[in-house]
Amino acid sequence: MICIAVTPTSRTLAKVDLLNAARQGDIIELCLDHLAKEPDVKDLLSTVDKPIIVSCRRKEDGGAWEGTEEARLMLLRQAIVAGPAYVELDLDIARKIPRFGQVQRLIAFTRMDRPESDIDAIFDEAAQLNADVVKFTWPTPTLDDAWPLLAAVSQKRRLPIVGMGLGRPELTFSLLGRKFGSPWIYAALEQGMETHPGQATVHELDEVYHWREIDKKTAFIAITGFGPAQTATVRVFNAGFKTLQMGVRCLPVQPGEVKNLKKMLEALKIRAILVKGGLGTALVPLADQIDKHDQDSQYLDLLIRKDDGWHGYNTLWRAALKTLEASLGGDAGSRPLERRNVLVLGNGGIARSLAYAVGQRKGLVSVCGPGDKEAQEIARHLNCRFVPYQNLYDTLTDVVIIADPRLEAGMKQGNINPSLFKPSQTIVDASDPPQENSLFVEARERGMKLISPRTIFEEQCRAQFKALTGKELPESALALLRA
Repeated sequence: MICIAVTPTSRTLAKVDLLNAARQGDIIELCLDHLAKEPDVKDLLSTVDKPIIVSCRRKEDGGAWEGTEEARLMLLRQAIVAGPAYVELDLDIARKIPRFGQVQRLIAFTRMDRPESDIDAIFDEAAQLNADVVKFTWPTPTLDDAWPLLAAVSQKRRLPIVGMGLGRPELTFSLLGRKFGSPWIYAALEQGMETHPGQATVHELDEVYHWREIDKKTAFIAITGFGPAQTATVRVFNAGFKTLQMGVRCLPVQPGEVKNLKKMLEALKIRAILVKGGLGTALVPLADQIDKHDQDSQYLDLLIRKDDGWHGYNTLWRAALKTLEASLGGDAGSRPLERRNVLVLGNGGIARSLAYAVGQRKGLVSVCGPGDKEAQEIARHLNCRFVPYQNLYDTLTDVVIIADPRLEAGMKQGNINPSLFKPSQTIVDASDPPQENSLFVEARERGMKLISPRTIFEEQCRAQFKALTGKELPESALALLRA
């Protein structure tokens, strides 16, 4: 089930919000702390026929209550008499408000500053306070921070547990909570109505993450990060899995310490990871086996668990190289990049990966990035030319590869002036497929010959999907990007 919280500021808006939430949610949380005047809770409860949780949170717990604590306790007692399905009670006040009638007690523990590790003690205390359901809320910026919540919900306990991870990575907990049988997960009715920044909407959970199709038999493929590129990947892969009627879905995660990651993935029975952005370098130590070509690139974007450990692959350089060479033309078996001057622009694992790839095709590689020291180290390791950042605009090239999502077009210090581009060049954006870097947008406006990040992304998705499933990615899934 899905729980939608409404935070009305007036009685009239409260009824409208309840009706709207009831159309999409299974349970509705009515937050009384935002109301300007004391509500008629019984009247509000009669608005819809869905189960309602009544809550009234203090500011220190993420709410908006500005009255006294005595007044808040009185409001909660009055709300219980009105007969909602649940009342949310903070752990520290639950003893002051006894059970009444058929109203179930949702005992909540909240930390806004950091994760909590001693879940068992809190759970036992909540059980002693006659909890029917126990709720935990705290920040979950990484998988390490969310782990106590995930461990709690994945274990069979005498009372059900629900959780809310503050921040975008709450998605990780929500989807795993669905798999492990949490009574409900939380979502916003629509953008602008989130209870905390980054909370997923009901529409997003339905259209991108297919949450209703997740059950205890669902296998997850992990996707690192929560940016636009990751969301596009999830959308395409989930659509492909659904079309092929596979019991597999994508799980977005934000890894913390790599040394803890293997154990967590094993516990969650996750056997593959798709990697985006700078984590492609950070997660290299996770792999037990790496192909020589991918080892030299020092960047991995696909890891698959096999019988002899984790195998790491770099599909980005292969996808970018394939699309670039197809654009440049040439007969089958030829090397259209051979002896061409190729500038790889950027620092980090993606830049290193693309510089390696072009070198494999006998291209004349130059590496340049805002961080001269790192660019020089890449050039030294790959035995290619290093261009100091201050000399960027004096470099003549046939192909420019944008290979760092941190690069920005502009005239300010640290930006790259698009005057770098010349009419004869081919511009490749491999910085964060399928997202377009601002430099790529400038190149398009100048009428340059382009290799779009979406083309690279589609080629990469096909290769990754085939490696994961042994099946071809349905073109209908990729068509979602073009809609």
